[in-house]
Amino acid sequence: MSELARIGGLAVEVMLPLSLLVAAGGLWRRWFPDTQVEALRNHLSRLVMYLFYPAILCSVAMVTPLDRELLAVPLVTALAAAVGGVIAWALFYRTRFGSRLPRRTRAVLVIGAMFGNTFNVGVPLLLFLQGESSLRYAVFNDMLMVMPLVWSVGVWIALRLGREGPSGEAAGRLGVLSVMLAMPPVWAFVIGVGLQQAGLAWPPLVNAARLIGQPTIPVMLFVLGLTIPWHALVPRREFLAATAIKLLVVPIAAWLLGPLLLPVPGMAAESAVVLAAVPVMLTLLMLCDRFDLDAPGAALLIGWSTIAFWLTLPLLLAAGVVR
Repeated sequence: MSELARIGGLAVEVMLPLSLLVAAGGLWRRWFPDTQVEALRNHLSRLVMYLFYPAILCSVAMVTPLDRELLAVPLVTALAAAVGGVIAWALFYRTRFGSRLPRRTRAVLVIGAMFGNTFNVGVPLLLFLQGESSLRYAVFNDMLMVMPLVWSVGVWIALRLGREGPSGEAAGRLGVLSVMLAMPPVWAFVIGVGLQQAGLAWPPLVNAARLIGQPTIPVMLFVLGLTIPWHALVPRREFLAATAIKLLVVPIAAWLLGPLLLPVPGMAAESAVVLAAVPVMLTLLMLCDRFDLDAPGAALLIGWSTIAFWLTLPLLLAAGVVR
């Protein structure tokens, strides 16, 4: 298959349905103006967090043996995210480029430059580019890299870099571990791994969990469309810079780091780059709500990164960074 035909197939098989789902969320309030958008977004997000997402995590964890390559993928993406975070921190906190922004906005830009929508966007990409067996990389990356680092490093950035003064000290005593342990996906993943390691993964149970988890990606992409502030998508240089770091610098960092930690080229290294190339995560809004960061700014960053992703992904494919 030529590279042009591959990009065309990606556009029709992956980008088109993703775009339609996001567009449906964006148009929903226009089609049904009586909809309470915030309530709808919150209820759908909870449905995913408490039912759909735990089910799909458990189903994949139950049938995935642990190996070195599988565990190296989260390490590669974590280091790539760290590169993006350091560059964003230096740009927005140590130069005049972002000095006119409040700290609560700059913290959003740093966190957004680090962490991507690795499951909801990464899974369709991996399925097309690498096949169904690559799904395990997205699941383990979410549970071993994204969730632990977002709720530790991300919280630290929110509290230490996002506050104008000492007012964040009391919030700094919040138990990050207790927050993570209260999340159903964590327990679903742990149960799935435990059943797999004990040899108790019963195929009918695996299939049942997979069936329940199938709505995860369509529902969250619809929620993404509801979240993006379409009426306020005006270009702002700081937000475009953070978008460029997330969509170009972070995947290139993963591409360079992969051979160091995964010396044998293959699906694991390529999957790590794909997972590093996705747009900004929706969880950023949860951090904003919980730690008083700039929620409208986060929604704007999510919107710009999602739109720009439609352009940066073909560029990375053409350059051979994403395969």
